[in-house]
Amino acid sequence: MIHPDIQGVTLVGVPTDVGAGSIGARMGPSALRVAGIAQAIRNFGLDVRDSGDLHGPDNPWESAVDGFRHLPQVVRWNELLHDAVFAELSSGRLPIVLGGDHCLGIGSISAVARHCRATGRKLRVLWLDAHADFNTAALTPTGNIHGMPVACLCGHGPDALTHIGGHVPALSPADIRQIGIRSVDEGEKRFVHEAGIEVFDMRYIDEMGMRHTMEQALLDLDENTHLHVSLDVDFLDPDIAPGVGTTVRGGPNYREAQLCMEMIADTGRLASLDVVELNPALDVRNQTAQLAVDLIESLFGKSTLMRR
Repeated sequence: MIHPDIQGVTLVGVPTDVGAGSIGARMGPSALRVAGIAQAIRNFGLDVRDSGDLHGPDNPWESAVDGFRHLPQVVRWNELLHDAVFAELSSGRLPIVLGGDHCLGIGSISAVARHCRATGRKLRVLWLDAHADFNTAALTPTGNIHGMPVACLCGHGPDALTHIGGHVPALSPADIRQIGIRSVDEGEKRFVHEAGIEVFDMRYIDEMGMRHTMEQALLDLDENTHLHVSLDVDFLDPDIAPGVGTTVRGGPNYREAQLCMEMIADTGRLASLDVVELNPALDVRNQTAQLAVDLIESLFGKSTLMRR
């Protein structure tokens, strides 16, 4: 279920892979539309508007400069996305960002944080991902900015990215819960611990189960909480979601992922969503996009629950 104050849903396509290490995520918005995302959400009786795609710079496919690949292009895409997401939130609508690579979390979540500051709401971000995305120019082995968005949102990164949204840091590490993590660089791991981000990695999920994990990740939500979900499709095990550029074995299976979404829906607090890193060039007959839409249906209230 979604936040009761939401007036409708707006799809925002962001067709870029400028922050990624492989080309193809730029086709993600089209694949999600082909998989029927708009109608799937309309089936819940919601007003769904597709605002089309944002138009930003091309991916120049160049080497890193001072530890960052394509920084000017990444900045521009995120500025455009910030403005689009903030406008939808200000209109009482739930924006769904159709990515695109996960560098877009900077623009999307900085807009959500700005909206929460303006409306006096608390923010909870669920970062569903195989990766912690807490790299910096000094830590990253690649310079790919899709490995840095959480760090940038927490104030660690170039000014052009950390200042999007007008407040540094855009959010506190205490606002974030990371779920499904299983691939973290050594330096990045130390930095995450120092920042104090609450991480429910795959070993935690293996030991405690997805139900307990989500109970902990959703603890202390109340009627004044804006819940943002940032879903990197590589959160899922590649056996069920092959269409991503950075597959990591050992992710949540189909039922674990569905339970995760159903428990988020049960809160009734969902107010914004990112769906990123879908790479149709690496997919099999669009099955990863179809699975993503299936999970989004669960986020919006579809459930197998038969008990009263």
